[in-house]
Amino acid sequence: MIRSENLRECTLPLVILVAGMPGSGKSVVSEAARKIGYDIVRMGDVVREIALELGRQTTDESLGEIALRIRAEYGMNIVARLTLHKACTGYRNKPIVVEGIRNLEELDFFKSHAARCYLMAVHASPKTRFLRLTSRGRSDDPRSWEEFVRRDLRELRMGLGSVIALADVMLINEDKTLDEFMEEAMKTLSTLLKVGDHA
Repeated sequence: MIRSENLRECTLPLVILVAGMPGSGKSVVSEAARKIGYDIVRMGDVVREIALELGRQTTDESLGEIALRIRAEYGMNIVARLTLHKACTGYRNKPIVVEGIRNLEELDFFKSHAARCYLMAVHASPKTRFLRLTSRGRSDDPRSWEEFVRRDLRELRMGLGSVIALADVMLINEDKTLDEFMEEAMKTLSTLLKVGDHA
């Protein structure tokens, strides 16, 4: 399924890692980053591609099972390694946002492959996140509170809480319009870009 010995590695000049629970607003941060010139790589897309290669559905349950299985088989940083391979293969000399980091092994891996690396966490309350996810309508989104809680617990078991706790920057996405949060994310990402240029 995965030929880990063929994965390309490189050192990227500036990487912003974005972590957050499902529905917190990670994709909004990625869109804000794209608008100001960052390249975007989504770790979840790597797992979705594996699911499609295996002929599996891209439901939350299926993607979660695949994510846990490949980490158990190839190591906790395998999704990060696959994501870096993707970033290095299509690298266009731009700063990169990596959306969806989930554990400390992935954090360490990216830090060792970036000249400058910042970790940004996005936070929103469970109630807010549940309402966003149920209205979003993606195939892997929960359809009930019980599914939502199961997904949250799986994410926390993978180590996401530890990653969020170590964030260099925390964005709170609560009681804000989409435009307000987008603007806040763009300002923060612009600041990190300037810090990266002068570090």
